[in-house]
Amino acid sequence: MKGSARLLKDEEIAEALGRLDGWKLEENKRIAKKYLFPSFPEAISFVQKVAEIAEAQNHHPFIAIDYRKVTLRLTTWHSGGLTGLDIAAASAYDGLLAK
Repeated sequence: MKGSARLLKDEEIAEALGRLDGWKLEENKRIAKKYLFPSFPEAISFVQKVAEIAEAQNHHPFIAIDYRKVTLRLTTWHSGGLTGLDIAAASAYDGLLAK
């Protein structure tokens, strides 16, 4: 996986968020995005694909499923905040919808 576990500086976070569509900074230590799907099965299918990427990257998001809405939150717990690992994961998850 691209990205490192080094904590990002504020300006690096701002730049990364400018490249990511719809991701928001929460409490200056994690990023989050809500995805809305046409149906519950499509939401679950997306979550399954997210899980496969997370396992391959060994970097797992917080996932909340509320019917057709899926919320993902990313932080690097062992580093104490946002790192390149989170940005790379967010980009990979967004890429699932571009296919």
